[in-house]
Amino acid sequence: MNKKMRFLSMFLCLVACLLGGCVNQHPEGSKDKVQDLRQVTKIKNPKVIATSMATVYILEKLNVDLIGVPDSKVDKLPDRYKGKPTVGMAMAPEIEKIETMNPDWIFSPVSLVSDLEPKYENAGLRFGFLNLNNIPGMYKSIEDMGVILDREKEAKALIDEYQAFMKDYKEKHKNMKKKKVLVLMGLPGSYVVATDKSYVGSLVELAGGENIYKSDKDQFINVTTEDMLKKNPEIILRTAHALPDEVKEMFFKEFKTNQIWSKFDAVKNDKVYDLDYKKFGMSAKFTYPKALQDLGKIFETGGDK
Repeated sequence: MNKKMRFLSMFLCLVACLLGGCVNQHPEGSKDKVQDLRQVTKIKNPKVIATSMATVYILEKLNVDLIGVPDSKVDKLPDRYKGKPTVGMAMAPEIEKIETMNPDWIFSPVSLVSDLEPKYENAGLRFGFLNLNNIPGMYKSIEDMGVILDREKEAKALIDEYQAFMKDYKEKHKNMKKKKVLVLMGLPGSYVVATDKSYVGSLVELAGGENIYKSDKDQFINVTTEDMLKKNPEIILRTAHALPDEVKEMFFKEFKTNQIWSKFDAVKNDKVYDLDYKKFGMSAKFTYPKALQDLGKIFETGGDK
């Protein structure tokens, strides 16, 4: 690798970290961070590719044109980007095809950074990873992209809207008693526990609930049902990573045939809820107000159906 390419790789890693929120977030560092980001906003009308639908929705809100979009059989592509070339699935974008499109920027969710960063570096692409693991992370990424893509006005409008919503939401639910909540994320044939570090798990915390499983870094963990029973959740929430109809059927059979679930107070009291996959998926999206309102109703009424 020549000296120029080494510098480019270092530069791209810096940008990836900035967008992923892995730099010092203290106020005294904020000005330097913005200045660093502004150093890379030299491209007029940049050619941008988004590799996930959650990223597409953010770029649409920022009024950014795209030259490439992901394949998706679940989420609807905004009309603005219909007919744009597709670059593969979010977890496995077609790097060779992307190279031929010669993008100025490629954006992906930070949950895929370990898989995609080496590929982007090897291809010599300028990239950024958005923190879509939670709502505050999403808006920090929006703020950063506003600077990079010269969309600070649009980013500020989105952030102001978010802050106003959260202020109103918290005021309306300030007297709500916290409920102990277990969150299960399912795939056909299996499921994991969603911690407070996952998007859906963090929504529970934002809505005023208590996620009974917390983690320093892991979004999802494998836990025995015996351990879940010891924590005795008042409410159980179930959602899907993919194939929601199949996952719902899987959960139905699991709770019916595995007798340990009958020992949970949440099951005895009929406090088990299947969440809307489109609102409670893997990545933070602009559907979060509706998701929080759904959770607010569940928590406010004690989970009464």
